[in-house]
Amino acid sequence: MVTAADPEETRTSVWLTARPAAPARRRSEAPSGLDRERITAATVRLLDAEGLGRFSMRRLAAELGVTAMSLYWYVDTKHDLLELALDRALGELALPAAPDPKPESPPEALPESPPETGPEAGPGTGPAAWPGRLRVLACGYRKLLVAHPWVAPLTAAYPNIGPHARAFDAALQRLLDATGLAEARRTGAHLAVSYFLHGCGGAARRLPERDFRLALDVLIAGIGGVAGIGGVAGSAVKTA
Repeated sequence: MVTAADPEETRTSVWLTARPAAPARRRSEAPSGLDRERITAATVRLLDAEGLGRFSMRRLAAELGVTAMSLYWYVDTKHDLLELALDRALGELALPAAPDPKPESPPEALPESPPETGPEAGPGTGPAAWPGRLRVLACGYRKLLVAHPWVAPLTAAYPNIGPHARAFDAALQRLLDATGLAEARRTGAHLAVSYFLHGCGGAARRLPERDFRLALDVLIAGIGGVAGIGGVAGSAVKTA
């Protein structure tokens, strides 16, 4: 089983290694109907069904109906494949859209309109929207960890710098940018949220939903307090 504690083994992330293309003659010898995408998808299914402890290249090859050596046409090591599977799972997470770009100047010919209020105003607009959007992002991440229990240990074991992981990190940063915190404090808030989400991963199946949401509310209230914004917490305490 892969764990975060492998101090004697030095690995390079699959995302940092350019894999040279095989010569044309050797490519023609590769098994037909197999590619990295199909192998990665099968890895996710197998990890979901049997867990990280039972995963092996031989077991995956049997699932795909090929020999274990066939897989090494597409990945160099099992670690590379697990990194690919990790990022594929993270790609299932719905991320909040980037905020609309701020217009340079209002049209001169139109009178100024009052700000939108009530149900017509989109839930993701305005600086006050970040607490709700952060809750949605955090709860979505928790659901992902419950659906794929192997994601939490792999996140601790690998750099987690694939494209979907970086998109998640960028989405979180956009939400924190909307808090109005100074840059140094945004960095601290980013660390706090990241550690909270990754820390709850090992307890995702055991921690009751109410307790998770209460802890999340406390975290959001703390960020709002540092930013000088009151009244940003409350989803778990008031509704659960």
